[in-house]
Amino acid sequence: MADLPAWLAEIRFDEHGLIPAIAQDQATGKILMVAWMNQESLQETVSTGRAVYWSRSRQRLWRKGEESGHVQHVSDLRLDCDGDVILLSVEQLGQIACHTGRESCFYRQLQGQSDQAQWVTVDPVLKDPEHIYR
Repeated sequence: MADLPAWLAEIRFDEHGLIPAIAQDQATGKILMVAWMNQESLQETVSTGRAVYWSRSRQRLWRKGEESGHVQHVSDLRLDCDGDVILLSVEQLGQIACHTGRESCFYRQLQGQSDQAQWVTVDPVLKDPEHIYR
């Protein structure tokens, strides 16, 4: 295997060769989603400017928007202080990042106190997922 670029060698991937990647809307600062990247997906993201993740369920590269059209254009990449989390600043095309048809994957909010607390859906579905995925 060829030597890694110096920037990639600084990243601390986990025992599965993955690193968590947080996608944040560049305009609003809203957290859109958390996914996983491996070396290949990270290198492709850097070379193309388009978010590419590693799908743990499909065991393959996942080019965000390949089915839905909801592509993420990456404007900035940051590495946390421990070198084990990536933050992507993105332009989210179509305003939908979540497979549920919502802007963000973080659409449920804990409401109430202690034993009475419950998760409440607080963000609307912008587009029915049945009409998004082929």
